[in-house]
Amino acid sequence: MKVAIVHEWLASYAGSERVVEQFLKCWPNAPLYAIADFLSEKDRKRIGFEEARTTFIQKLPKAATKFRNYLPLMPLAVEQHDMSSYDVIVSSNHAFAKGVITGPEQLHISYVHTPIRYAWDLQHQYLSEAGLTRGLKSWITRAILHYVRLWDQAAANRVDVMVANSKYIGRRIWRTYRRESEVIYPPVDVDSFPLHEKKEDFYLAASRMVPYKRMPLIAEAFSKMPDKQLVMIGDGTELDKVREVAGPNVKVLGYQSFEVLKDHMQRAKAFVFAAEEDFGITPVEAMASGTPVVAFGRGGAVETVIPGRTGVHFAEQTVESLCEGIAHLEDIYPTLSPAQISADVQKYSPQRFRDEMTSLLDRELDQRSPRPRRHSTRVAEESDDAVLVGV
Repeated sequence: MKVAIVHEWLASYAGSERVVEQFLKCWPNAPLYAIADFLSEKDRKRIGFEEARTTFIQKLPKAATKFRNYLPLMPLAVEQHDMSSYDVIVSSNHAFAKGVITGPEQLHISYVHTPIRYAWDLQHQYLSEAGLTRGLKSWITRAILHYVRLWDQAAANRVDVMVANSKYIGRRIWRTYRRESEVIYPPVDVDSFPLHEKKEDFYLAASRMVPYKRMPLIAEAFSKMPDKQLVMIGDGTELDKVREVAGPNVKVLGYQSFEVLKDHMQRAKAFVFAAEEDFGITPVEAMASGTPVVAFGRGGAVETVIPGRTGVHFAEQTVESLCEGIAHLEDIYPTLSPAQISADVQKYSPQRFRDEMTSLLDRELDQRSPRPRRHSTRVAEESDDAVLVGV
């Protein structure tokens, strides 16, 4: 059985690339296809491949730094991947990867991180944040997104099995494509965040500082609670705004190394998370350290943060609501157990992810063929060491 893995583009080591890393451990002989590959050698080795098979976008002018500007060409580009020699295609999709063309005898399983956010339900938010609400440039962008939506609907019909990375994304898949999906939570390297039971008297917020992460909201809320200390880690376009609203009790560290981040996660009284994420890996990493989470009560955090056991939810992305969430956590804090919090999220381990993905593939192949297969695709037990750009 020949398996191929298809990803969007390779530009950084983030959540979707962690999924690709585990796919390559499930099927180590599978070639990796991508629209473009501009990863560093360090990240390429970390994921576990030498070279991806890319598209014509790889060679377009300034693609290394501006490849997202070629978004209108990406549907065409992904359709140029030749999948004809493979029995199984496994795609890692948050935009275009599911659009590869396959035949009736092939099985295509698409792991969906999200439907294309900026083309569907978050279109108006992205247009606003990109300053594209008026003028000719805005109308050109809207026309492109209309075309992307039409293509995206057609591409979704090419997939045999859709896998959602959370129940939240499963609902978005149904809303967007009217397709059922199976939930397999993404892999989280919980072993890299060991339990640390002794906590200190400060809160932690760590994230890329981009608009939807709502980091200025967190800084402003804690500035109104001067008796509570907050440490903020991360870099991005909102960093200056965070520093503007941060009070004396808010320490903004900017970008920090993994070791510094882990140390703060382990020692923090609680982790604060204000984004509406598809899943949200960072809160799970904090909980693996035994640190409870104060999370916005929408998106994937609703499934990972259990109120009263591993943290609390706050209802709205407002300063007042977040302050209420912090107060609620303070009330229940003596009842929380770091050991139980850590134990609760061990189920998100990479081994569990690989087991569920290979079991799903085995099941689908069994259902499609009456003939017994010689070899199972299940991997052996082992330990683990889109942004819309203006046109």
